[in-house]
Amino acid sequence: MTSRTPRAGIPDEAADPAAGTGWRGLQPALLPLRRLLLLATLLPAAVACALALAVTVGGLWPVCAVLPLAAAAWGWGALGRNWRSWRYAERADDLLIARGVLWQELTVVPYGRMQLVEVTSGPLERRYGLATLQLHTAAARTDAEIPGLSPAEAERLRDRLTELGEARAAGL
Repeated sequence: MTSRTPRAGIPDEAADPAAGTGWRGLQPALLPLRRLLLLATLLPAAVACALALAVTVGGLWPVCAVLPLAAAAWGWGALGRNWRSWRYAERADDLLIARGVLWQELTVVPYGRMQLVEVTSGPLERRYGLATLQLHTAAARTDAEIPGLSPAEAERLRDRLTELGEARAAGL
């Protein structure tokens, strides 16, 4: 189940149905990784734009290369806000995943609905000591993922969620 509210930030403990839940954030290493990917995309775009305009049009048109640089500056801050918005919490019957800055999403994944829990880690994630936990459920709309976990935490969550999912599914 996913709910959206036009409120910024993480769930407010006073208004949250999971009040008192121990929310956990993502690993700090995820932020530099995402910022590196942002710069690796937008800096070459700025250089290509400046060179193309300098060669073809000349004059002051290469100043348009400032647009990708401005986008990189805005994205730098946006990535920080997005990283801070991600939280997850384990409850007795379900896992909560909260994220979003402008539109906050709260995904509730019941343990009994989990069909597959997997941990993935690409080359850059491994370089930064990160892993992603992916949850697959009976309904595709409630599939979820938690990026930016330490590998040990991702494996712990995978094992715990798999155990809880098997126990809840056996009780159906």
